Amino acid sequence: MKDYYEVLGISKDASQDDIKQAYRKLAHKYHPDKGGDEKKFKEINEAYQILSNKDKRSQYDQFGQTFDGSGQGGFDFNFGQGFGGQEFDFDLGDMMDQIFGFGQRQRKGEAKGRDLEVELEMDLREVLLGGEKEINIDKLVACQRCKGTGAEPGSRVKECFSCRGTGQVQEIRRTPLGSFTRVGVCPECKGEGNVPERFCNVCRGEGRIKENETVRIFIPAGVDTNQVIKVEGKGEAGRRGKRAGDLYVRIFVRPDTNFKRKGDDLYAKSEISFAAAALGGEIEVRMLDGASILLKVPSGTESGKVLRISGRGIPRFSGYGRGNVYVELKVRVPKKLTKKQKELLEELGQEGI
Repeated sequence: MKDYYEVLGISKDASQDDIKQAYRKLAHKYHPDKGGDEKKFKEINEAYQILSNKDKRSQYDQFGQTFDGSGQGGFDFNFGQGFGGQEFDFDLGDMMDQIFGFGQRQRKGEAKGRDLEVELEMDLREVLLGGEKEINIDKLVACQRCKGTGAEPGSRVKECFSCRGTGQVQEIRRTPLGSFTRVGVCPECKGEGNVPERFCNVCRGEGRIKENETVRIFIPAGVDTNQVIKVEGKGEAGRRGKRAGDLYVRIFVRPDTNFKRKGDDLYAKSEISFAAAALGGEIEVRMLDGASILLKVPSGTESGKVLRISGRGIPRFSGYGRGNVYVELKVRVPKKLTKKQKELLEELGQEGI
């Protein structure tokens, strides 16, 4: 077993936030949908599932490389000469699993499809407007031939003969401590309590197949980087008609060339002439949505002055109001002057300007 801390590239005293940040960074890098290493991605997920859970992390820290993720350590106990002089050398964790069925019990009907997380990149202008987006995902979807039942059309789903519909079976195990009865998941129906009379020819009884699906989701205006939107029922389909998992969409907003975002406010720069700065007037400023507005510049404006445009920033995610736009004015100094311009400036200089 690999060192989970090493897999995520963190120290053993890392905080939960450190673990989460490391996982997001690595998951983004190695995600198979982005051309990453699928094996590495699975290792990252496995490490995160253990270290992000306080109880499992505590057991992992205690048992180290012998930890198996189900809450038990794999210590080998040798009871030496006992029970009539016979030696017993066995794994206690395995024995307890055999006796009590730890980690094996499953209630009939409680399984559902796997939750999925995808990333969605957006332009800042799209964040301003919001709206629907399409995402293509490779995932398990309900089999169209059997409608998700796993049974070949024309055949029926019947009660499992092995467990009589309970989804569980009992086994008697003999151990060095005596005979014990263990309740476990029925291997025939895998805990579902029923099985198809004839398996579907397409999905082979799973009730789902791998396909690429286009999912349409609504992105509300005002979302920000690392914000997650939950879409219920758009994860992977459950086995044999079980409830589908959920889809979690993590947002990443691409930087804009003209505007910088700080919270719900936008910041931009605009050049004005020396005359406009001295005399004042109006300048045209283009907003993020493409509209143009006239901004009044007071006389005597110095380079670096910031003017505010109220209510034209990013819509607040709560749905109430919008941020502001702040425009920093830069006085444009001409690099080349005509003869007449030089004469006029010299006259202004003589006047003390």
